[in-house]
Amino acid sequence: MKRTRAAVAAVVSGLLLLLGGAVPASAATASTTSTTAASLVEVTDFGSNPGGLRMHVYVPDSRPANPAIVVAMHGCGGSGPGFFQGSEFASLADRHGFVVIYPSATKQTAMGTCFDVWSEASKRRGGGSDPASIVSMVTHVQQRYGGDPQRVFATGSSSGGMETNALLALYPDVFQAGAVFMGVPFDCFANEADFPPWTSRCTGGNMRRTPQEWGDSVRRAYPGHSGERPRVQVWHGTNDTLVPFQLLEETTKQWTNVFGLGQTPTSTDRPQPSWNRQRFADQNGTVRVEAISVSGAGHSLPMGGMAAAAIDFFGLSGGGAGH
Repeated sequence: MKRTRAAVAAVVSGLLLLLGGAVPASAATASTTSTTAASLVEVTDFGSNPGGLRMHVYVPDSRPANPAIVVAMHGCGGSGPGFFQGSEFASLADRHGFVVIYPSATKQTAMGTCFDVWSEASKRRGGGSDPASIVSMVTHVQQRYGGDPQRVFATGSSSGGMETNALLALYPDVFQAGAVFMGVPFDCFANEADFPPWTSRCTGGNMRRTPQEWGDSVRRAYPGHSGERPRVQVWHGTNDTLVPFQLLEETTKQWTNVFGLGQTPTSTDRPQPSWNRQRFADQNGTVRVEAISVSGAGHSLPMGGMAAAAIDFFGLSGGGAGH
């Protein structure tokens, strides 16, 4: 049965509140409470900004001389400060000593402000859109706070997850790994008209391509690249009705193909009762792709413990990355 646009809009409105940081006071307090004096700071002069984004940064008081950098991106209708309050990345930064960049999207769509993953510029390395702006933010943190260029990571929810895939495809020489919550494969949206979920071919529930086709999209993004590719962790709720759960499989096909891996996981487990994890390791045993389906979850990730699992996947929690 077809849902009316009004019905979908009502659902989306509620989701935007969730993803934009409108969380219960107890949750916001838990995610940002700290014994230090560190605070979220806006940076207005971070360099080239073709996407017109805003930048906030959280720098924990206790950190090494060359801290890792995590870019954490909100969903449509949200903001960097909202994602700072509504996610656990700041408290994890206090614990593990990395710097967090919180970009804010400014592109107005039917879903509110979203990160650009549909324009030709957003699919081109060095293009005049959001990915290039975010790389400028990373460079600023490296110069201002001594951020380690060998430990730069990206993560995001919904629109921010989609932008994470774009950053990993376009700038594999900048990012070492990414964690994608409720995203879509790189190059899924044909153009801006394809972006709103109620009219989109990408998120309409029938977007299927071969692993080779998805992998080719990534390879075209930076055809001259011959070095390492960022490892990828992908999360999706099985009951997501806004960004279909099926796109977890499509994203997994994309990145396993990029790494030259097969479609059969090398291991499966349940880190938590509702988390079903498939891991795809290379011949040396390094996990290059991790796909986690969350049973019963809708368009509501990350939930408790998931940000910590992403930081662990990045290798920032003291354990070895990729094992």
